[in-house]
Amino acid sequence: MNRVCRLFAGGMTLLLLLVTAVAVYAATRFCVDRAVEYDDRAARFKYGSTGGERASGFPYWIWQVLPEVCADKLPGPGYTALGLLFEPGKDLPIGVSKRRVTGLDRVFLNCAACHVGTVRDTPQSAPRIVLGMPANALDLAGFKNFFFDCASDAHFSPEYIVPAIDAARERADQGALNPLDRYVVYPLAIYIMRDRLLMLKDRFAFTEHQPEWGPGRVDTFNSAKAVFNYRWEQVDPRELIGIADFPSIWNQGPRRGMQLHWDGNNTLMEERNLSAAFGTGTTPPTVDYASLARLENDLLDFKPPPYPYPIDKNLAARGKPLYAEYCAACHGASGTDFSGAQVGKVTPIAAIATDRWRLDSYSYALAANQGALYAGYRQYRFKQFRKTYGYANAPLDGLWLRAPYLHNGSVPTLRDLLEPAGRRPQTFYRGYDVYDARNVGFVSAVATEGERRYFHFDTRVAGNGNQGHEGEQYGTELADTDKQALIEYLKTF
Repeated sequence: MNRVCRLFAGGMTLLLLLVTAVAVYAATRFCVDRAVEYDDRAARFKYGSTGGERASGFPYWIWQVLPEVCADKLPGPGYTALGLLFEPGKDLPIGVSKRRVTGLDRVFLNCAACHVGTVRDTPQSAPRIVLGMPANALDLAGFKNFFFDCASDAHFSPEYIVPAIDAARERADQGALNPLDRYVVYPLAIYIMRDRLLMLKDRFAFTEHQPEWGPGRVDTFNSAKAVFNYRWEQVDPRELIGIADFPSIWNQGPRRGMQLHWDGNNTLMEERNLSAAFGTGTTPPTVDYASLARLENDLLDFKPPPYPYPIDKNLAARGKPLYAEYCAACHGASGTDFSGAQVGKVTPIAAIATDRWRLDSYSYALAANQGALYAGYRQYRFKQFRKTYGYANAPLDGLWLRAPYLHNGSVPTLRDLLEPAGRRPQTFYRGYDVYDARNVGFVSAVATEGERRYFHFDTRVAGNGNQGHEGEQYGTELADTDKQALIEYLKTF
């Protein structure tokens, strides 16, 4: 009897040790929530987390192999075909962060995805990566569609993805998946990711009835409506196209108190940033508030690079008083002095007369709904979102890198913007990063480069109109010599 008791006690002890070991393993693996952190400000901006991996993160190894598993869903090889930028030696592109959460390394977009671009001096030049400029080559709609289309494909299953992960890990000298990951963790992660993507595909159905976005553009606030699960068949058709360019994000400190977003719908930078964080996959419970606060602080004095090409100083001096007469009241005294009676304020759509689709896409109903987003987080609850009646006048720092121009990116160069709408290009190509130093903008007549095809932008398409910002008060009736002088001065911004 004593022997039986001893055996029983030993068995229970062994079982207890086993249960304890399993519990410790589960806790150390599945209860960790830790982002990859960076001390350098530039690296933190490029690769730091805002918390989006917690709710929306893709398991790192699934992210790595999907361009191979679903190669037919991409317009070219890998994520670079979607305009994502890789630095030498990096396994993730700029604008993608990593966090260890729910037992896996997970990745998702951060702010840099939409706010880092490239410039080349000539087609043969190496691209220069510029932080804070609009991501002129990022095809965000293509990024979204790649994951949605892949999730709808039969190849999005453990049968195809797990062997691809094993092969990728072997190439990286990390060995094949262990049995737990191979037969439990990754199959479950694949099914969960697929179901979530298909749910989001349904919510983003509005994009199926829109014009193509093209590179460097996004529909911010119809995407916000998707968060609220709008029934698109009931939405006013005038709201359904809100596609606009990515903005630059330099010098946020001097912008405090200005009306922010293209339509000036908020004056509080912290609310604007929390709203923008939704685009990085966060939800109110999953935002990394400490990381977002560091990012806000980093951007207060983030500077654009100076214009790198020769400037005719005499011609620029002639352009300075022209700028003061025609532009300064709305856009600031200079590229560093943002003072001006109308800077950061909204100009009515009747006066500016630019394409109104983006303005109309932001509705009173959406502003009211946004007030409920952080209802359980008193210190973060949105209170400043308002419906406006026009577009906000923005400072022009780093103007040379912000082409194409107008809120919807419908005018390729500054020289074109100083022409009446009837003389602006009706069609042009977007996504090419070779610079047009004479006209101030990117070369817009190149359709292809090697196997890469650039986006054909048509201003006759709804939401793409290039009208407005014209007439005597906007300088479009100046003599050609005066226009060139004004452009030369704007190069100093």
